[in-house]
This record gives sequence, C-alpha cells and structure tokens, in this order.
Amino acid sequence: MNVLIVGSGGREHAIAYCVAKSDKADKIYCTPGNAGIAEYAECAPIGAMEFEKIVAFAKEKSVDLVIVGMDDPLVGGLVDELEAAGIRTFGPRKNAAVLEGSKAFSKDLMKKYNIPTAAYENFADADKALSYLETAKFPIVLKADGLALGKGVLICSTLEEAKEGVKTIMLDKKFGSAGNEMVIEEFMTGREVSVLSFVDGNTIKTMTSAQDHKRAGDGDTGLNTGGMGTFSPSPFYTKEVEEFCDKHIYQATVDAMKAEGRPFKGVIFFGLMLTEEGPKVLEYNARFGDPEAQVVLPRMKNDILEVVEACIDGTLDKVNLQFEDNAAVCVVLASEGYPVSYEKGLPISGLEEFKKHDGYYCFHAGTKLADGKLVTNGGRVLGITAKGKDLKEARANAYAATEWVQFDNKYMRHDIGKAIDEA
Repeated sequence: MNVLIVGSGGREHAIAYCVAKSDKADKIYCTPGNAGIAEYAECAPIGAMEFEKIVAFAKEKSVDLVIVGMDDPLVGGLVDELEAAGIRTFGPRKNAAVLEGSKAFSKDLMKKYNIPTAAYENFADADKALSYLETAKFPIVLKADGLALGKGVLICSTLEEAKEGVKTIMLDKKFGSAGNEMVIEEFMTGREVSVLSFVDGNTIKTMTSAQDHKRAGDGDTGLNTGGMGTFSPSPFYTKEVEEFCDKHIYQATVDAMKAEGRPFKGVIFFGLMLTEEGPKVLEYNARFGDPEAQVVLPRMKNDILEVVEACIDGTLDKVNLQFEDNAAVCVVLASEGYPVSYEKGLPISGLEEFKKHDGYYCFHAGTKLADGKLVTNGGRVLGITAKGKDLKEARANAYAATEWVQFDNKYMRHDIGKAIDEA
C-alpha cells in the first residue's frame, strides 16, 4: 500500500522507520518531512495545516493510508477532511482529538467519569482566576487550555508567581489563543510515567512505558521544552500500577469518550503521576509522544501497519501487541539556546556511524538538506536512541552515540535516565 505520514519531527521519523520495515508498505510519502525521513519517504513541502493540499496530494499519489503524527492537524480536523475524501486515516477525528486540544474538556471528562486526576478549576476570565489564587494552596500549576507545543504549563511556588503566570497566559497571550481559557490545578508530587496506547474506539492496548525529561537543563532545571530525552521502560511502572491503571484509567477513558459521542481511534498518550494516593492522570495527548515514540516504537515487535489498520477497522482486540524484553534511551541533541532562541543552518556530521551499529538510531527532529548538505533547522535537532539489555546499558550506549554526532552549538542534557540509578 501507499502510505502518507503527516509531520516533520523525530516522532514522524520513528513512525517512518517502522512503516519502512513493514511488508505492507510499497511507497511512503511524508508532508512536510525532514532530511532523515527522506531516507524512507518521498517528502513534499506541504505544511501539516494545509489540509486541502494534503488531501489533493493523497489523491494524486493514490495514497491508501494516512498516518497523522502531529497534534495541531489532529485537533484541527485533518482526519475528518481525509475521511470525507474517502481516504483511510489513522488518528482521532476532531471531536475526539479535543481530548488533547482542550485541557478544560479533558479535566471535566475525568471528573464526570471518576478518572483519577488532580483537583482543578477552569477559568475563562483572568480576574476570576486571580481571585481564586488568593485562597489557593502553593505550589500550584497553571495550564493554558489549548495546544502550546508542550510549553503551556507553569508551576508557581508563590502567589506573586501565579499572578504573573495568569498575566503571561491569559492577558499577554504568550501561548496565543491556547490561553483564552486556563486550568488551575493542584500540584502533584511523585514519579511521572508516560504510557502510549493504541485505541480502536472500543478496545485499548497499551504499549511499553516510558519517561520524558521536559526541562531544558540538567537536574530538571530551566524552561519547559518539547522534551530533552526519554527512557523505556520505566522501572517505576510496576505490575501493581499497571493493574490499577487498567481498571481505573485506560479503559475508563475510552469508554468515557464513546459515551460522550466522541469515539476515539488512534493513539492516546497517558501522562501519569504516581502519587502517594495512587496513579493520577496529568494529561492526555491524542498522538504518539515526542520523544517517547523514539524509544517505544523501536522496541515494538508488531508490524505497525497491521496495528494501525486494526485500530481503523475496530479489530484491535485480535492484535497481540508485543515489545522486546530490553530497554531504550533517547538523548535529544538540541541547538544551544533552545527553547528560546537558537541558530539554524549549522552543518551536521557523523551520522554515517549509525549505519554501522545495530540497535542505534538517529531520529531527525529539526534538520534539512541545504545544497545537498545536512544542516540544523530547529531547536531540537536529533534524537539519539540506543537499545541495551537493560536501562543502564541503553543509557551508556545512547550517550556514547551522541559523541558520533557533531555540529556547532550542540547542546544536550547529561542526566537522561539518571532516575534509573535510583530505582
């Protein structure tokens, strides 16, 4: 079959890598893609939000299946547009992608269906939010309601910080229209775990666990980013935790969406906090995480296209989802200055080493080809992933592989997966 992947980051590169391994894939396309994806796919310079052009391209190339990787087009309704044109598409429709598109919606859903999450209030009025904060307990969490590239969350230790946060989100509109509404949430403590899952509207099959590192600096310091690295599996995601989540969170979420007339087909990402009172949902995403996909997908044994088609067809219950009994770690190589300001167009070298070693991957996030040369084209440039028999070996392998890659202003965290040593 002819497959089109929509997106341009490391997540889409990981998806393209898996699709390329499938016997079902004849020709792979990607819009807009990047220099790494171009190794597997024919890339076309069409933006992920250019819906009409994507539909026309899919028709022109006789595409049989579209996989939408990014959040913006999912929340914007690209799946609906493609399906209306008769094109099979993997991902939630607009009315289901609201699970990620509106934090206020997802919090209200959890409250209505008794899915464990932090206490919260929603606000569409900045003055009411400021009044609420006068009696709040600190620290506290402020979240822009809409999509903000993983950066619309502020953790405030004092009333003054929180007031400034309301100004940032709702008045100054630092995150644009995402800040038209805001969630104020209790601050939860515990280990964070990410669990991705395939969903067909009724059945849910969870993938192996992972953990992301959001802050820019070592020791979880600095600004929130789209993610500076991940490891999989999480040693903190025990059998007991999994059983609790199976019973109270995973299927409950799928059933809740169906009950609301918003059946969900695609990937639900569960961001969990393992609190003293038990696991609670921090957030939902309506697609593969980035960079979680870069450690989860290389460990998946199944043919990704078989699983994706089962989700579309409602036959996921017949799939035996399996993952390798090993571990993977991804270290993001970013440009110095990310996530604020950074230089682009810097030459990259050393990637030929990855072709010489099994179990090592270089997923492109912000790259492009300029005059035939590979250069940086974003804040997060590459995701260096390596497998190992356990997490410590995978971590050592990943950091060793970061030394193969060179570009000016290369920046990375040096403590990705350090929590492994404490498990």
